[in-house]
Parts: sequence; structure tokens; C-alpha cells
Amino acid sequence: MKLNELSDNEGASHRPKRIGRGPGSGKGKTGGRGIKGQKSRSGVAIKGYEGGQMPLYQRLPKRGFNKPNRKEYAVVNLGLIQKFIDAGKLGSEITETELVDSGLIRRKRDGVRLLAKGELTTKAAITVTGASKGAIEAVEKAGGSVTLSAPAAAATE
Repeated sequence: MKLNELSDNEGASHRPKRIGRGPGSGKGKTGGRGIKGQKSRSGVAIKGYEGGQMPLYQRLPKRGFNKPNRKEYAVVNLGLIQKFIDAGKLGSEITETELVDSGLIRRKRDGVRLLAKGELTTKAAITVTGASKGAIEAVEKAGGSVTLSAPAAAATE
């Protein structure tokens, strides 16, 4: 059997009904929308409307405050850094740009934050925007060092 010999079962697919193509089509004139009213017209946005009842999205409680310009950091775990060092993708001097170039993170965003998940066994000098206390301790325990740099967004302003 070849790909060009594949076909659907008989009757499994049928052409869709063509709407608004004259009285002979069975869906002519009003196109199956009935007569008059909001739903017969184009551009109807009625999904959130519940017939005068308070809509669900308004009944649910809203909590907290969503800061529109909050900082978003790219997160890196120690275990992943160790994995990339073992694979030879990272050296002993690790910066944010090297993390991006190696493919460990996709983009820096507002900076890179180092977290302590996993274990680091290789001595490495890491320069990042932020790091957790546990991550700093783990890197220093392995004989390396963590240098915290100024956030990338603040440096460009």
C-alpha cells in the first residue's frame, strides 16, 4: 500500500452544504438563519450573554492585582546546567548569553534567575541576574561562584 492509494471509506466524507446559493440548494435566501433578529445578522457576539442574568465571568470573584509591567525572568535549574556542562555545551565560565547560545534557555527576557533544583558537581563561575540562596550555596559548595549582574532591562535604559 502506498500513500497515494489511500482513500476514505465510502460515505465517510461528504461535501458541506453550500449556504445562500438560491432556493434549489435547500439553504437559500436566509441561509438557515431564520427571519430577522440578532442571530440572523452578521457580526453577532452573543456567547457571553445569559439573557439578562449576570454573566458567569462577572459573577466569579476577582482577586489580587496583576502588575502590567512586572519583571519576567528566564528560569534555569542547576541540574540542567550540570547536564549541559557534561554534554560539553557549556564551559566553566557561564553567562546569560552563553546560556542562550547553548540552547538551555530560549531568551533572556528581563534576566536569568538561577534556582537550586538538581545538583551541580562541576566548578563553574556563573553570572546571572538573580539566584536563590540555595542555588548560591550549591554552586559555592561545588567550588564555583555566582555573580549577580544588573538586570538587562535596567542596563539598556
